[in-house]
Amino acid sequence: MTEQVQETELYFDDLKQLLEEEDTKLFREKFLDMHPYDQAMFFREQIYDDRLKIYTYLSPLEMSDIMEYIDLEETEEFITEMDPRFATMVFAEMAVDDAVDILKKLTKDEVASFLAIMEKEPADEIKALLHYEEKTAGSIMTTEFVSMLKTQTVRETLRQMKEKAPAAETIYYTYVLDDQKRLVGVLSLRDLIIADDDVIIEDLMSESVVSVSVGRDQEEIAQMMRDYDFLALPVVDFQNHLLGIITVDDILDVMDEEASDDYSKFAALSGAGTKERDVNPLKSAKKRLPWLIILLFLGMITASLINSFEQTLEQVPIVAIFIPLIAGMAGNAGTQSLAVAVRGIAVGDYGAEKKIKMIMKEITTGLFVGGACGIVVTLMIYFWKGNFFLGVLVGIAILVTLTVATLSGAIIPLIMDKINIDPAVASGPFITTLNDLTSILIYFGMATAFIGLLL
Repeated sequence: MTEQVQETELYFDDLKQLLEEEDTKLFREKFLDMHPYDQAMFFREQIYDDRLKIYTYLSPLEMSDIMEYIDLEETEEFITEMDPRFATMVFAEMAVDDAVDILKKLTKDEVASFLAIMEKEPADEIKALLHYEEKTAGSIMTTEFVSMLKTQTVRETLRQMKEKAPAAETIYYTYVLDDQKRLVGVLSLRDLIIADDDVIIEDLMSESVVSVSVGRDQEEIAQMMRDYDFLALPVVDFQNHLLGIITVDDILDVMDEEASDDYSKFAALSGAGTKERDVNPLKSAKKRLPWLIILLFLGMITASLINSFEQTLEQVPIVAIFIPLIAGMAGNAGTQSLAVAVRGIAVGDYGAEKKIKMIMKEITTGLFVGGACGIVVTLMIYFWKGNFFLGVLVGIAILVTLTVATLSGAIIPLIMDKINIDPAVASGPFITTLNDLTSILIYFGMATAFIGLLL
């Protein structure tokens, strides 16, 4: 345990003691002296009764800072246990997009209840974002941004920025609008500060502004912000009216969400999610069972394939002991190749030419890896069993199966992406089972063809 971790735990112990003693003043002093992330970590560790005390010790603004550092999967429990009026004040102090993210985790009745007792202005801002479709630009944007008219001077703009900055999520970009409120340009804070006071914004702004439509998929937006290195990205409607902005902290949340979703699919758990703290075993089993049933049938095909080589097994039973080795190697190689392909597709790295290069690279990699593993296993079997031809058989089978496995791991996700099926669902157990079939067919096919050398 590092010294910093030990110090943090000791600090948390002191805070816990102050909670038990109900020393409000000293607790607030020590608690608010921490970074909001550390405050959130302490808050999450407390039992229900102690969390209720914290709600009474902190202001809605202080509590809103904490909520921004708590995982969305946990916010429902904390928000619903607060006094409803206190919760609505917390929502009012939060960035609008963060408040909307939390409300979308609640039931419709709970959302309606909170909005009914919330002040009109924050309630209207939240309602404006709640109706956007999940995982689109509209659902993750914030309406707290700085915009100016192109006819203003730098002096007027700086004055207005001072007024708007406290409520804005970011001020590093100022978005420039025309008289119809349409987005026509963007201006960085640096350019604004160094410009003369009497310069007109239209003469200073950059007209090559990059924006996204309100219905754009959040994963595509994450790729855009990565490619352009933006801190914020404007969101517009079909007439180019500025509706909101998406900031880099929201995109980090999107990337984490998409990675978790892809991980679930990669493990053939699509829809189950990777965080199931509050899901009972029965519901969790229902989500996983369909995939496992499909894989069970695929496994039965593998078993039937082995059964068709029963005569070979009767004559040379020793070949059976290497089935797990060959199937396991093929599954691992296919999954590695699949990970490369899925990642390339996810980040948009593959054009037509790059796809061919990637496939050729994976085939070559499979040949090198299969050749090296084949030589090693041939020597191991020879020294272990004293049967050189058996070693050669297993070695060649591994060479061929690893090459085929890397090829299938690269091609299958590309095919699924081509037909508009998420390539992540072609992963994990599916690829492993498919490679089991091909590896068994190759191995026993070769064993049957050269059975005379093994007897």
